[in-house]
Amino acid sequence: MGLQLLHISLHGLIRGHDLELGRDADTGGQILYVLELVKGLASRPEVDQVDLLTRLIQDRRVSSDYSQPKEVISPGLSILRLPFGPKRYLRKELLWPYLDDLADHLVSQLRQKQRLPDWIHAHYADAGYVGALVSRRLGIPFVFTGHSLGREKQRRLLEAGVDHEQIEQTYSISRRIDAEELALAHSNLVITSTKQESDSQYSRYGSFDSKKAEVVPPGVDSTRFHSSYSDADNVMVDNLLEPFLRKPYLSPLLTISRAVRRKNIPALVEVYGRSHLLRQRHNLVLVLGCRKDSRQLEKQQRDVFQQIFELVDRYNLYGHVAYPKQHRRDQIPAIYRWAAFRKGLFVNPALTEPFGLTLLEAAASGLPMVATDDGGPRDILSRCENGLLADVTDLDSLQDSLEQATSDEVQWCRWSDNGIEAVSRHFSWDAHVCNYLALMQKRLKFVEPRSWSIGQEQSASPLGKSLLLLDLDSNLDQAEGESLSVLRQTLGSLGGSSHVNGLGILSGRSVKAARQRYSELHLPSPGVWICRAGTEIYYGDELQADRFWESSIGVGWDRNGVENALVDLKNHLELQAQDDQGPFKVSYLLKQPGDGILPLVRKRLRQQSQLALPYLRCHWYLDVIPLRASRVEAIRHLVLRWGLNFNQVVVVASQQGDAELIRGLTTAVVPAEHDPCLEGFRSHQRVFFASNTTNAVIDGMKHYRFFLNR
Repeated sequence: MGLQLLHISLHGLIRGHDLELGRDADTGGQILYVLELVKGLASRPEVDQVDLLTRLIQDRRVSSDYSQPKEVISPGLSILRLPFGPKRYLRKELLWPYLDDLADHLVSQLRQKQRLPDWIHAHYADAGYVGALVSRRLGIPFVFTGHSLGREKQRRLLEAGVDHEQIEQTYSISRRIDAEELALAHSNLVITSTKQESDSQYSRYGSFDSKKAEVVPPGVDSTRFHSSYSDADNVMVDNLLEPFLRKPYLSPLLTISRAVRRKNIPALVEVYGRSHLLRQRHNLVLVLGCRKDSRQLEKQQRDVFQQIFELVDRYNLYGHVAYPKQHRRDQIPAIYRWAAFRKGLFVNPALTEPFGLTLLEAAASGLPMVATDDGGPRDILSRCENGLLADVTDLDSLQDSLEQATSDEVQWCRWSDNGIEAVSRHFSWDAHVCNYLALMQKRLKFVEPRSWSIGQEQSASPLGKSLLLLDLDSNLDQAEGESLSVLRQTLGSLGGSSHVNGLGILSGRSVKAARQRYSELHLPSPGVWICRAGTEIYYGDELQADRFWESSIGVGWDRNGVENALVDLKNHLELQAQDDQGPFKVSYLLKQPGDGILPLVRKRLRQQSQLALPYLRCHWYLDVIPLRASRVEAIRHLVLRWGLNFNQVVVVASQQGDAELIRGLTTAVVPAEHDPCLEGFRSHQRVFFASNTTNAVIDGMKHYRFFLNR
């Protein structure tokens, strides 16, 4: 059988035709690369089906194309759109709260298929987060490409003087970095565009393993980007730029990018304005996406355009600078060829450039380059030998490079020929796809996705068809009097055997201690116990923990390594008693309560490359457990192993640290007396806030009609 592949790219606007590249900060080169990659893969004889998963959007501000659940691009290639979060179009920084819902939704869909994908390839941090969760739960091999990385973005912004708090508020940078760490920890393979990415950027992540990384440079579509110039190209581009340029015959300095800060376009305009030589020889052509009304642009885009307009005015560049409001995607190749015909240069002044696909497009069109000395351009220039690199943070250096690159016509011709030949040899899409598939088959070895078939009838399941999960350490431990009596009576009526199959208990204690305390409440015996902060699962009265779960969470776990990584935090943390520890749990007591300890503990764990995460409960108790473990993941394990539906799982959440239980497609009950940190979930449809202080669990069961048909 041929390969079945799943690619995930969530943000921006993706469709199989008329890409709206440059429309906003989220619809750029990544969209084009992913679409070209899946098209190339689908054309290969060894591939049966490629699905590209993205977000379903219902918003009058964007095309209805993005509201179609399935778009067939060609035989064997489809774009699948799943809804998550609000229906409207959102920038990527606002998607984080809804990604757990998508992961649950995707797992549910994949479970219904006769065959799981041979691998998942996730693009960017948001898709990496979802892909890691799906891979963890279903055992599907996982490939990750970051495209651009949060740590690098944060470093650049801090160097530019942007306040850390502002970075956090604007870019949700901590969530992004955490997602990248999770994706790197779960990946079987990391594909980078350049060696510099691997050596200088990915290496700053504690979860990154360089042995998993492979460099596969993107390819160029030679049917679109080539050097065969025509009069039609000339007419098309002249008509596009005629309103701006007094001397359209001058050699152009061309840049094509999105209007975002990282692309550093105002620096190019300022260098052009300062240089009498450049203004005398060249026009400046800025193709910065499409816009109708600048007032409707995102703030970052408005700021960039405002800087450009002010610089044009300051240096009186009217008639020398073109910045068309609209262009079609099919005009881009002609713009490159037009610029090459006029002996121009392609300029990429980005502060950081993970790869630089536009550099290859320009080279294939015979257009030499001056580009940032950061990231991908280094690798491209080392192979193409078709221009110069510049320190774009130094305006004098950038100006010198541009003036030098335009001073020698013989050199320009040599660079032009070099670029055309090198792209054909090193950067074709055919070569890229062949290299990609060869790496997958070599490195992933087609590991079989996990099968949760238990070989028994559903009636033999210890869970039944529904599962109510109560927290022994909070809501049950505090139950007394009438509320405990009513709960005892209600749960007792669900029985009929020695255990209530649909009842589960959550506890941070050992199963022995949990069973002892639970027996004092005289409640029906539960069918399942999730103990020691989600690291152990027991069924009924069994003494043996779920061995599948222990095997799953033990990957990369080093208990001694965790203790050693945190030993210097003794002024903040104190190890709990031995009875409170576990094989997969290191438990501490905070000497002073506060959420500030979590970032510090995470930092220490990353610095020591520990695949572990800290969880803070009730403001005082901190557990460090394996990266693959948590109460949420233990619940997902039960759902998958025993064939439950997510909407038939109800959890009770009341304490600080319980927010994780509410994420995803399960339903939740929050008692009247709860930690203030849970207030933010009042708008969630699947969260019921009880007003009754004595019978919150019962009210929640009635609200969800839980156990109604048992």
